[in-house]
Amino acid sequence: MTRFRQVLAVRGMTPLLSIALLARAAITADAIALTMYVVLALDLSYAAAGAVAAALTAGVALGGPLLGRMIDRRGLRTVLLVTIVPQFVFWLAVPALPYVILLGASFVAGLLMVPVQPVTRQAIAAMTTAEQRRAAFALESVMGELSYMAGPAVVILFAAKASPGVVAWGVGAAIVLGGVGIALLNPPLRAEDEVAGEAADRPRRREWLGTRMIAVLTMGFGVAMLLSGVDLAIIATLEEAGQVSWAAVVVAVFGVTSVAGGLVYGTLSRPMATWLLLGLLGLVTIPAGLAHDWPWLSVAVIGAGLLTAPTLSTVSDAVSRLAPAGVRGEATGLQSSAQSAGFALGAPVVGVAIDVSGPAGGFAAAGLAGLLAALTGYLLSRRAPASSPRALEPSAPAR
Repeated sequence: MTRFRQVLAVRGMTPLLSIALLARAAITADAIALTMYVVLALDLSYAAAGAVAAALTAGVALGGPLLGRMIDRRGLRTVLLVTIVPQFVFWLAVPALPYVILLGASFVAGLLMVPVQPVTRQAIAAMTTAEQRRAAFALESVMGELSYMAGPAVVILFAAKASPGVVAWGVGAAIVLGGVGIALLNPPLRAEDEVAGEAADRPRRREWLGTRMIAVLTMGFGVAMLLSGVDLAIIATLEEAGQVSWAAVVVAVFGVTSVAGGLVYGTLSRPMATWLLLGLLGLVTIPAGLAHDWPWLSVAVIGAGLLTAPTLSTVSDAVSRLAPAGVRGEATGLQSSAQSAGFALGAPVVGVAIDVSGPAGGFAAAGLAGLLAALTGYLLSRRAPASSPRALEPSAPAR
């Protein structure tokens, strides 16, 4: 654990990760909070609730690179002000909004979501050395897993005790507090050795958004699509077995093993290529479809869990290395958009596979999506010219 102690010893790293954990837990639960409000408070269908969640997700996907570009040009605190105020207004107003207005407002709220995840990744790249970066991004992925485990669970728990409107206020308050905390902390987004002239110079998009970056973004999309599909396949498997109430246990096993995998990966002396980790993740996901009850399914998802956080961390690390300092905000925004799109597409694609061939087909579809993204990423990275900046090879620290 020496590597993690070194990372946490970096000035400002511990408060940054702590604030990010709070805000990310709320952001992972925002769609669930809106879904419960539409279904329970407005007494509308799940289809109507899904449209609101989709509008929010679409806004996040479109807003990521735009906010990132604004960070590169205007600075962190300006963007936080532009996003914190709309979030405060939106979540405060949710219980008073009729459905049609809520639908449009959710898209705007997604478009102007506080960019906690991209900012955290930029700050990690700026605050750590090359030797520390793999452990730092592994730790960031672990924080992400903890937020996915805690956020939705807390929202569902409180929804049973309080009104959906109050739950929405709580989610909004956590997002706003997270944004305010990051603004007060004001972490550096460029390393000291990135000279002012180079950092201020914005290279043309075609100079950095090349084959290697597209390869990494494709793999980020693929891992998100796989994870979204696995969640749905777990529920479908347990529903078929009449054991839906055990879904929380299986998801918890998946999350805990992902945390363990991230912690172990961060301590390894040699990194692994992103395409290799994603390919292995896809391979171990497919056999999970052979499990037909919750105990065996809990065992079956361990392999995928162990590889999840390491795969996510290598994507983040690769983006930070391939993006020049002057466009790192836009690049991390594109990464968040690619992953948001993967999460949005994974469930419907895997859902079709489940309808056609059962839960086993869902796991197979999710695993194949990961394998296809890994293969595409590998082929694209091999086609990139040798002069491409910051090559995406495992010999570099933290791939």
